[in-house]
Amino acid sequence: MSRIGKKPVPLPKGVTASISGQSIEVKGPKGTRSFSATDDVTLALDEGSVKVTPRGTSKRARQQWGMVRSQVENLVTGVTSGFKKELEISGVGYRAQMAGNVLKLSLGYSHDVNFEVPAGVTVTTPKQTEITVEGIDQQLVGQVAANIREWRRPEPYKGKGIRYKDEFIFRKEGKKK
Repeated sequence: MSRIGKKPVPLPKGVTASISGQSIEVKGPKGTRSFSATDDVTLALDEGSVKVTPRGTSKRARQQWGMVRSQVENLVTGVTSGFKKELEISGVGYRAQMAGNVLKLSLGYSHDVNFEVPAGVTVTTPKQTEITVEGIDQQLVGQVAANIREWRRPEPYKGKGIRYKDEFIFRKEGKKK
């Protein structure tokens, strides 16, 4: 029995959901998102909430039960409040700035890195050393933030690089004489 799956997903005010077959579409103040569930679960609307139930007792059906419920909850969260990832840049001369739809990163390479921001995500730079990635799709926001971080991951000796705002970098001791 899935502890996550048996909880219904509440729909806040201003959010509507429509189910057709195995797909659900959620509309809210920030936009519209849709998701197609597998045939192992059943989606149902029930008085301001979405219920997910398994179609059998197989292991796969029980696995999909909790996963689909979490996906539906992420749809609702995305169209109401959205998702946000914050990145910090640390290092001498490392900086970021937005130029239209391109994020320009100076990361100590011989050239600047131009990162094309995909549709569905907004990237802002409140300071030269901070990057904020926002959107309604949790997977896309996380992937864009990971792609930006990949250009210069934080190194363990001085801590230089791009890291998530709440990320802790294990520091190593330098070479001894």
